[in-house]
Amino acid sequence: MKLKFLAAAVLASVALVGTASAQQFFRIGTGGTAGTYYPVGGMIANAVSQPGKIIATAQSSNGSLANVNGVAGGAMEAGFSQSDVATWAQTGTGIFEGKPKVAGLRMIANLYPESIHVVVKKGSGFKSIADLKGKRVALDEPGSGTLINARLVLAAYGIKEADIKPEYIKPNQAGDKMKDGALDAFFFTGGAPAGAIAELASAGSGIELLPIDGPQAESLRKSSSFFAVDSIPADTYKGVAAVKTLALGAQLVTSDKVDTETVYQITKALYSDAAQKTLAAGHAKGKYITLQNAVQGVGIPYHAGAEKFYKEAGVLK
Repeated sequence: MKLKFLAAAVLASVALVGTASAQQFFRIGTGGTAGTYYPVGGMIANAVSQPGKIIATAQSSNGSLANVNGVAGGAMEAGFSQSDVATWAQTGTGIFEGKPKVAGLRMIANLYPESIHVVVKKGSGFKSIADLKGKRVALDEPGSGTLINARLVLAAYGIKEADIKPEYIKPNQAGDKMKDGALDAFFFTGGAPAGAIAELASAGSGIELLPIDGPQAESLRKSSSFFAVDSIPADTYKGVAAVKTLALGAQLVTSDKVDTETVYQITKALYSDAAQKTLAAGHAKGKYITLQNAVQGVGIPYHAGAEKFYKEAGVLK
């Protein structure tokens, strides 16, 4: 009996070791806690985790550029990135011109459109981006896609960074400074509604959003094809009228070094019926995370695991 018990215990311990070794940890870089990447990333991590097989976790970060660098350096297995940053990184163009390109960057999925928000206090008198010259403007932190977009938008309106009083802070900090009267405007690129902006719109005197429209927007779209025409509907934020703006794709990227089967299982889980229902109900941008949108606006190669799933699902040839 003792020998049988010992044999059973050994078999059980071997089984446990096998289970532990099979379990994959999958870290997903997102963004600041006040933005859209962080809550959506948390939902995705929960939706694709398979206890005993894959444990996905969402990590707060500085955003697109930080995530691309984190993926390249192995600090995370995947990360959220704006479509422009992902394309520039993989091809060594744009802000990666003259720098080592991240040749191994790979696509898991295009997720949802990210709108460029330019937030000002209600009744400020600002009507155009051109009015921000000489003003106190927050552009987000280094490493964020927002900072890159803010510079492009300002340049389209003939404004250099030296023409404003720039601050490099996250939107929640920018919102606090605006409430205190210490900031005139701030940029944020992300899915609407964004938590920090919604909170600000509901507090005090409220907010307005400046349009990115007309010849300046058209010029930007011609020079940077990853920008798309977009609009933020009325009352997306309390008391804020509809506004025309530009958008980019929010994308989930990884490295070609990440295991093919792991990425295949994660992609398959992301587009399962259960995950789709959870995402659609959990956030305003969740309903855009569909199989059809997954393969739109993709400017870098797919990861082999994601490509395998999309071919099986019939959305890629």
